[in-house]
Amino acid sequence: MAETRATDDLEALLTESKRASRTLGVAPAQQRHTAILAIAEAIEQAAGAILAANADDLERGRANGLAQGMLDRLLLDRARIAGLADAARALAELPDPVGEVLRRRTLPNGLDLTEVRVPFGVIGVIYEARPNVTVDLACIALGSGNAVVLRGGSAAERTNAVLVDAMQRAIETAGLPRASVQTIDRFGRDGAGRLMTARGLVDLLVPRGSAALIERVVTESTVPVIETGAGVVHAFVDRAAQLPMALEILLNAKTQRTSVCNSLETVLVHREVAETAVPAIATAMREAGVTVHADAALPGVEGAEPLGAAGWSTEHLSMDVAIGVVDDLDAAIEHVNRYGTHHTDTIVTDDADAAGRFLAEVDSAVVMHNASTRFTDGGEFGFGAEVGISTQKAHARGPMGLPELTSTKWIVRGSGQVRA
Repeated sequence: MAETRATDDLEALLTESKRASRTLGVAPAQQRHTAILAIAEAIEQAAGAILAANADDLERGRANGLAQGMLDRLLLDRARIAGLADAARALAELPDPVGEVLRRRTLPNGLDLTEVRVPFGVIGVIYEARPNVTVDLACIALGSGNAVVLRGGSAAERTNAVLVDAMQRAIETAGLPRASVQTIDRFGRDGAGRLMTARGLVDLLVPRGSAALIERVVTESTVPVIETGAGVVHAFVDRAAQLPMALEILLNAKTQRTSVCNSLETVLVHREVAETAVPAIATAMREAGVTVHADAALPGVEGAEPLGAAGWSTEHLSMDVAIGVVDDLDAAIEHVNRYGTHHTDTIVTDDADAAGRFLAEVDSAVVMHNASTRFTDGGEFGFGAEVGISTQKAHARGPMGLPELTSTKWIVRGSGQVRA
């Protein structure tokens, strides 16, 4: 009986989201932006309750052996809460994508055709231990005219409950449905499973989290999925690299924040400069507290740790980095395309031709030249926030902002035309 009641409750919640999406789809941009600004203020006002709930989640996470990288993602402090509010306000200032005209033409018979952006409807998001995603996704969904159903996982359940309650109250003050933003955390894994099969009620599903979570969603979902991939992120130090620049980029990419998908996991060094560059890189990493891994002896480096079970495909999300030596640019490109996750990869070089080839031939969502991979981020790209980093090629790729949460439709205006 209880199981039947929970199923009925979940279906009612999803139906409410669908109904809310129809209201949001025609709501004026100013009203939706007002709701986002109200969320920013509500998050700041609820900071005390958010911090208390987050402390409970962190305590449970430590007791349950949650990995340090996951604990870092789970953590909300006052600075991060302020950052969420700032990101929401920045997003509210961005152009509204809904109704944007992409193409327009008039046919010889006089029919006027216009292709415009429209919301998807209901976006489902499944993620782990990332309460910041709860706020980011709610604001991006509102900004693009979509309702959102969030499954944030048990690790952040208390934090997410406080955040969603604050946001729902804020949304209501703007005259929009409370059901515009909903959480299904209380339904556990069954809720996630239903979200993956809720065709007709959920229009798009976005997984964010571990490779295992993403794989489950991609393989089990009957709802269309935008895949956000794990980040086995590479940097290639070319023979024409300036070593001081390379060291600064590598250290920033690895240590600025290790628990995120755009942090550096593998450094490849051109063999012609390996004798000088590899010891310098290894020393700098170790001095910064990073453990160096390799599958063979590194020139001028003693005591590197083995790669581990996943080899070159390891996403550490910790203070660990793999270093390898490759024969040339061709070998670097081949390695990245073989072992990477098509997320973000960078080359450090003063050789414009080498940079051009790397940027063209590395098959990743974001490829960089002489820049830290930590810039692959919706906020850094000027999107205000992001849905995630899409690593697939259909619909959207790279950081996903407001336009990426829209589809299109054609509007045809005539004056009585019929087809012969």
